[in-house]
Amino acid sequence: MAVEVVRLERDAFLHEYGVDTQRLQPWAVLNAPFEASWAVVRAGTRSTLHSHHEHEIFVAVRGEAVIECDGETTTFRTGDVAFFQPGLLHRCLNDGSEDFEFYSVWWDKDMAERFISRSHAGARA
Repeated sequence: MAVEVVRLERDAFLHEYGVDTQRLQPWAVLNAPFEASWAVVRAGTRSTLHSHHEHEIFVAVRGEAVIECDGETTTFRTGDVAFFQPGLLHRCLNDGSEDFEFYSVWWDKDMAERFISRSHAGARA
């Protein structure tokens, strides 16, 4: 087959940062300068308030929730994209009656450097 597909496996979700997730990247067939996961914030729950050294974006895929970042809140709904600078405390709150789903992508300098070194491995000077 010409296209590679990683499948979302809802029955194999892990519980991380207070939400149900599946890591979709890293992926052996894709050399990428980032990592990513699918996440589900169950109705009436919230993710763990946390920060990290990576840059991160959330892409809202289904439903509506509230993002809290450094003490401020904003509505976050299907089609929205949020960006978190490294070190900012953030989480996703779902006080609604339906699950909220988003795709998370994060990256840092080390990931970019590994990507560049793999991209050029074997290339002629």
